Formats: sequence, structure tokens, C-alpha cells
Amino acid sequence: MKILFTYAALVSVGMVALLSGCHKPGKSQKTGIPYNDKKFGYSKFAQTHPAPGPGLIAIEGGTFVLGGSADQDINFEYNNVRKRVTIPAFYMDETEVSNQDWLDYLHWISATFPTDHELYYNALPDSLVWRRPLSYNEPYVNNYLRHPAFQDYPVVGITWDQVQDYCQWRTDRTNEYILQGKGIIINPRAAKKGAPATAANAQKIPFNTDMYLNNQFRGVGIDGKKMTADLNGKPAAGQKKAVRPAIVEDGILKPAYRLPTEAEWEYAALALAGNTQFENITDGKIYPWNGLGVRSAKKATRGLIMANFKRGAGDNAGVGGYLNDKAMITAPVRQYVPNDFGLYNMAGNVNEWVQDTYRQMTFEDVDDFNPFRGNEFADKRLADPATGKYAKDKYGRPIKDPAKAAKKMSYAELIASQQQGAPVGAAGAAPVTVTAANPTKDPLAGKAYNADARGFSDTVNTSLYGTTTLVSNHSKVYKGGSWNDLAYWLNPATRRFMNEDDASAEVGFRCAMDLVGAPEIHPGGKPHFSIKKTKLK
Repeated sequence: MKILFTYAALVSVGMVALLSGCHKPGKSQKTGIPYNDKKFGYSKFAQTHPAPGPGLIAIEGGTFVLGGSADQDINFEYNNVRKRVTIPAFYMDETEVSNQDWLDYLHWISATFPTDHELYYNALPDSLVWRRPLSYNEPYVNNYLRHPAFQDYPVVGITWDQVQDYCQWRTDRTNEYILQGKGIIINPRAAKKGAPATAANAQKIPFNTDMYLNNQFRGVGIDGKKMTADLNGKPAAGQKKAVRPAIVEDGILKPAYRLPTEAEWEYAALALAGNTQFENITDGKIYPWNGLGVRSAKKATRGLIMANFKRGAGDNAGVGGYLNDKAMITAPVRQYVPNDFGLYNMAGNVNEWVQDTYRQMTFEDVDDFNPFRGNEFADKRLADPATGKYAKDKYGRPIKDPAKAAKKMSYAELIASQQQGAPVGAAGAAPVTVTAANPTKDPLAGKAYNADARGFSDTVNTSLYGTTTLVSNHSKVYKGGSWNDLAYWLNPATRRFMNEDDASAEVGFRCAMDLVGAPEIHPGGKPHFSIKKTKLK
């Protein structure tokens, strides 16, 4: 039984959730105080199931066997030992990020920071990844990124580090567009002629989601005419009512775009939901499609290769006059049939970066819920601890420092850590200053907290990097196989790694996003317990 995950189904679910959430705010179940009443100031918002961000498809999570689709280990690396895990629901890009998508990013940089040549240069893909000493690939060096013939092809030559910056940019532009569309903030490009000079120059620092949510992106030329009424505020000078910016509780802004974790990527590539009936998986998969082979079994396309890969030495596309996979190098991001989640090219075309740091024994070490290796916990630096204002860089982004404690610090500890920049002990105690009167550290303070969990529970000695191993905290996983790989690498369980600052003509990426709220994407036609609403007198 195949489950077809379509935009129509997702929209219908979203409408049901929206209608169910459009009810009178009522009263607090615990205090009886009415909501959304200016006399009391308490707010409650419609509970909705958020729609995916642009370009994304909802992936309903569940349990599966990580590494379970691998039927052989030809490299004898033993780096994908099977482990049953649970993946929460999330969103994932329908296609790989294309050249046109990356050119949009470059255009924004050049238009927003026209004199910052370093920022633009650092965002450029490495087109030299096409060069080979004994191959004539210069046409791709010169044309692959920018020529319109390649605009729908996956962007390559991108490092893992560059992807992190792109995800931040995509998050901010998406949320900025949402707020502009609702009239909550002003689009300076759409300002009418004759607008005050302050309005035209107000947004010199570009929009950033974190800074906006911290109330640090406001003022004349920024605030729109349709801001939300503030039940607890006072009208500003010249205004009839008190207003506020959008907040997380409004449910308007999207979570951050990011790379998928390795487990998310493998789960989404297999799409076993398409072979699931009443919680029973009727058939496993080796590839993102059904069957043991790599050719189509359907009558109209019988014999055609299901993905863009290399069939053997010297055979990238088949025989001229009847090309099989229709691609010598990469192919357009929608070239082949999507899997049962609706995702294109989860095997072949280009390998794809994931968020994880590589370790050979990751599958044995990680948790069985939402497994991931690569956490680097961070806190936003405060420019003014008394007011909670974030420090920002010259591009308007909050500056982040390694987290200083494993739990919530007391307010006094927070202020001290921001002023001193000193780490806090594992128990969350404030650091002890070593002086003549206090020559030793408190023995009960515990081991200093380490915010870098990339090598957590790892026995590899990092000093051996470059001597006996190429694996380090900078080694990042990529998966999926490419136009220049053999069929073995099309299996979603296979995994390889590359340094985060390296790039390849065979590696691209797609983004993911957290799905907040109920994990069930398609509740229609399935049994559910009724939920009785509380009646307050």
C-alpha cells in the first residue's frame, strides 16, 4: 500500500488544524482568568499545525533500522552497524539546492553589501572542483554555475561551512518575506515615492530572525501598519494603540532552515512509509524505490535507469542515440521519479552533505531517539546583560559563544558569565577565582563544562589526526551517491566523509526544518481517541 504524500493532503490537514484552532480563547484552565482581555493582559493564540516553509515537504517520523538497508560492506569499514531508532517528524527540501537557488543568495549579498568583496568571494562555490589533470572539464569550470542551461542543476563546489551560512540566510529571507507580506514590517524596496528619508535608510542592517525576536529590529522605516495589538503596552507617541512585533507565540515565523541529520536523511531517502500498512512494513528497500535493481519496471519506462549514477568504468550515460539516464554529469533536480515521500534524487545525481560529524562507530554510540553526532552548544552573547540585548556582528547577526553550563544558570551566574566570559562548572556553580587568599579551586565545583559534543564518548585520540586517521571533529558526513559513483553508493545506509572546508563536483545539499507540534502528518482515515474539552464556568 503506497501512501502518496502530496501538497494537497498537507494543505487539507493544515486547514483542519486551523479550523480546530479557531475558537474563542476562553479562560485559563488553572486560574480562570480570561485570555486576550485588555483588563488582564494574558494572551492565548490559535493552536495551528504550521505549514512547511518554501520548498519543503513534510516527513512523518517513526521508527526504522538505521543502517538496515545495507546488504554488504565492500570497504570493510563496519561504519553502519544496524540500530533501531526513532526519527521525529520534520520537513525536508523536495529537491537539491540548485544553481539558481545559490545565485539568488549571491545576488542578495552583492545588492545588500556591494562593497564587501570578501563576503561575496567567500560565498562563491569553488568552480575549480571540476578540474582534472587528465580530463577536459574547463567548460564546466566556466559555465556550470552561471549559464542558464544549468540553472536547474544542483549546485556543487560548496563546503559544509558555506552551507551553514546559506541556511542562516534562507531562514532570515523567508521570515522577512512573511512579515513583509503581512504588513508587520516594511519592505524598503516597495516604499512609496516621497517616503521620509528615515524610512529609506532605516534598514541598513539586514533583517535577522533572532535579532527581530529579541526586539532589536524595530523603529521608523521598519515597523509596518499591521503590527499586532499589545495588550500590556502603551501607545507610542503619535499612535492610537499599543503595538508589538511578531513573537514566537504568534506562530507566524518559521523555524530555522538547516542541514538534515544523517539519520533524518537516511529515513527520508528510504521512505518506508510507502510500504507500510497498519504499522506493518510489507517490504524493505535497498534504494529509495522498490525492488532489487536500478532499472524501471513500469511499461512506459521499462529498462530506464532510476537515478543518475555511473554504471561502470567509462559509462556515464549509456550509448549515444539512446542515452539511458540522460545525464553525462549532474542532471536537473527534478529529472527522475521522486520517492514515496515525494523527494527527488535521494539516490544519485549528487551526494548530499548532512549535519553530522563523522565517526566510524556513530551508529553504535548515538541515542535511539533523534540520533545525531555534531552538537556544538552555543549561547548568544549579550551586549547588555541588564537589558538582554544581543551583541551583533557587522552583518546584524547575533554573536554566539560556546555554552557555559549544561543547565539553566541562576541570574547572578548568567550576569557573571557574560561579564567575565569564564566557564561555569558542571554543576552550574559560578567559577572560583584563584587568588593568594584562595590558592586552589573549589574541589566540589566539578569538571568544567564542554559545549563541544562532536567527540562525545569517542575514544579516538585527536592528536592522531593526520597520522593514523583522517577523522577529526571537522569531518562531516555526506550520503546518497552521485553522477560519478557506482550503484553501491546509492544505498541510503552507505556513508562517507569529507572535511567541512572541502568541496567536490560530486557533493551538493538540501535543507531541512524542524516540524513543531503534532507528529502525525496524515491523520485522515485513522482511528483516534476523542479529546474532551474542558468546560470552565
